[in-house]
Amino acid sequence: MPTNPELRLRQGADRRLRQGHRWIYSNEIDTRQTPLAAFVSGDPVNVTSASGEVLASAYMEPNSLICARVVARAADMRFDAAYFAGRIRAAEALRERYYPGGCYRLLYGDSDGVSGIVADRFGDYLVLQLNTAGAERYQAELVEALRETLSPAGILLRADSRARQEQGLDSHIEALHGEVPDCLPLQENGVGFLAPVHRGQKTGWFYDHRENRARFSQQCRDRRVLDVYSYIGGWGVQAAVAGAREVHCIDNSTVALEMVAENAGHNHVAERVTVHAGRADQLLRELAQAGERFDAVVLDPPAFIQRKRDLGKGRKAYRRINELALALLSPGGLLVSASCSMHLPEADLVTALSQAAVRSGRELSISHQGGQGADHPVHPAIPETRYLKALFAELAAAG
Repeated sequence: MPTNPELRLRQGADRRLRQGHRWIYSNEIDTRQTPLAAFVSGDPVNVTSASGEVLASAYMEPNSLICARVVARAADMRFDAAYFAGRIRAAEALRERYYPGGCYRLLYGDSDGVSGIVADRFGDYLVLQLNTAGAERYQAELVEALRETLSPAGILLRADSRARQEQGLDSHIEALHGEVPDCLPLQENGVGFLAPVHRGQKTGWFYDHRENRARFSQQCRDRRVLDVYSYIGGWGVQAAVAGAREVHCIDNSTVALEMVAENAGHNHVAERVTVHAGRADQLLRELAQAGERFDAVVLDPPAFIQRKRDLGKGRKAYRRINELALALLSPGGLLVSASCSMHLPEADLVTALSQAAVRSGRELSISHQGGQGADHPVHPAIPETRYLKALFAELAAAG
């Protein structure tokens, strides 16, 4: 007999779940049979159809629109250290096949069967995010499993994400195991970096663009490069190491730009890397007015669209920033236009780029469409796990 409490779906509400999706919305619940008020965040449940058929195990988030998150297609799953250890081993094996060496996103939420959990690996150290109240309830079990399977020197918790803030969860940063230095070394595409894991954005580094940065760097030898929204230099420093003759990095964060300079020095390319502090749109206008031109420009902005209702405004923001970038691109140049907005379809980014080209009176062709790397695997039934887009667009040469 099942031992987990039941969470019963309304008639017909099991369709998405049967197709493989892992999110259950509050309006899909038969609240007469299983009232949401009877649960607290993290409670394990057996999700059942309207007829009582057990469909999956999940953990509860009764106060959220996504009120339950599926972790297994079986009854009575317990979220103990053994469960997490199994998921960690499977995730590590996948990453090491593609990116051997211990620098990658180790756990990517739903795609790895650990909804609400993100962990990035920096060699012997881990940086962890618990983005739901339910996931936070299993912190001790998760940390035990991470220590058992990987024997890390330290585990840092970054409990300061936007997702947590939106749920009213507290914000804090703490070492859950060992001592974690302020900056951690990593290797990406053969280039060494230091990531500010305590004070940087999210976990301190963005592994998701690894393959796009490798492709971009291959096109940068002897070219003048502009890295917009550079953060700590993932694109720009790699371009310089690959032989770009000059790299300019733009970011609004002076802390990030200090790390650009440090990472450039770390790779012996400091003399070819210049930083500019300020708002991207304003600095792009100033560079255009000064007559500056670049052979390659990369736009890797933060998510302009946080919610579906922001889609219209976000499309305009992507079009405007691409238009500003095109004004700085030399004939025959390369523009990489990226978006990490989950709610923006790739076709909409293509449209924004096309509109920017038309308004600029310039001719573009898209030579490549990139996405996130293999350490951010896409769950085939959860389109939300595919969020990253990178368009490589070639500007027509003069004449």
